Amino acid sequence: MAQYLDKVELFAGLDPARLAALAQAAPLRTYRQGAIVVNEGDEGHGLFVVQSGALKAFLMDENGREITLSFLEAGDYFGELALLDEAPRSASVMALERSELMQISRPAFLALLKEDAECVTVLLRNLVGRIRSLTENVRGLALGDVFGRIVRLFESLAVERDGHHWVERRMTQQEIANLVGASREMVNRILRDLVVGGYIAVEPRGIILLKKFPARW
Repeated sequence: MAQYLDKVELFAGLDPARLAALAQAAPLRTYRQGAIVVNEGDEGHGLFVVQSGALKAFLMDENGREITLSFLEAGDYFGELALLDEAPRSASVMALERSELMQISRPAFLALLKEDAECVTVLLRNLVGRIRSLTENVRGLALGDVFGRIVRLFESLAVERDGHHWVERRMTQQEIANLVGASREMVNRILRDLVVGGYIAVEPRGIILLKKFPARW
C-alpha cells in the first residue's frame, strides 16, 4: 500500500520508507453502498484515502437541502483537517458504491512529522496546493453564473477516451444541481440547450463533450 500512497497528491514526493511506515499503520476499511463514512459535526480522528469505489462529500442545510461539495474516487482523500486540529468534521461523506478506504490516524501522521523535518516541507507544499484548488472552486461558485459553473464542472471531470472528452461519472440532474448550487429545473434547461446545440451528447455511460462550449448561455 505504500506504492499506492505515493500516487496520492497529499503524499507525493515523500520518502518511500516513510510512506511504507505510514501505510503499515493505516487499516483498510470497507463501506457498503449508501453507508455514511463521516457525519458533519463528528469528532475527527484522521484522514481517509480512497483505494477503490466512489463517494461524495456533502453538506445539509437547515431545510434539509443537500449541497454536494465533491465526488471522490480512487486516489482522492478527505478529512485532512483532522490531522492538524481537533475540530469536528466540516462535511459528511457517503459511499455511492462499495468502497475501500485507508484510514490514517492523527497520531500516525504526527509521528511522521516528528521523525522527519523534510516531510513537513513536502506535506505543507501539497496542502497549499489543495487550498489553492479549493479557492478556485469557491471563486467559480461565487462569481460564475449557473451555465459557467456547469461548464467548469464538466471540464474538470472530463477525461479523453476514443478521441473524445467524456464525463464518465454518471450524475443525475439533481446531483449536478447540488454540485453547482442551482435548481434542477435550471440545470435541465441548460443541458437541453447544450444537447440541441451539439455541444454535448448524453449517453448511458456518460456525457460526451463534442465541441468547445459557447462563452455564455
